[in-house]
Amino acid sequence: MAFGNFDQNKAGGHSMAEINMVPLIDVMLVLLVIFMITAPMMTHSVKIDLPKASSQVQPPTPVEPVNLAINADGQLFWNRDAVSREQLQQRLQPLGQQADAPEVHIRADRNVAYHFIAETLADAANAGVSKIGFVSEPEKK
Repeated sequence: MAFGNFDQNKAGGHSMAEINMVPLIDVMLVLLVIFMITAPMMTHSVKIDLPKASSQVQPPTPVEPVNLAINADGQLFWNRDAVSREQLQQRLQPLGQQADAPEVHIRADRNVAYHFIAETLADAANAGVSKIGFVSEPEKK
């Protein structure tokens, strides 16, 4: 698009302003080619047989965790009830066989010997318990 005067005899005529359309057309053609190449890739899909799910939401049943405490002397407490190591092994067996077994939270005294904790972890592993967590208190600043 040109603006100006076609009379070239006049001195001090208006300047000629022109929009160069060639770069705009080049960009448009490049974008057209890109979209032509990528559009078929967007419609390509992989056929998968997905499982069907019911639309009803089932509320999760809250499972209380098992609190297992070990004091400084190595005494074991199952939900605040004192138990021996043999009783602990007997109580862990059913937990390892359950599909939705509760978590076992271990609270150990700061001064307990490590071998008591290692024995308890070994008993839980032998019973098949895999959801084990350690409970600690944050340091006070």
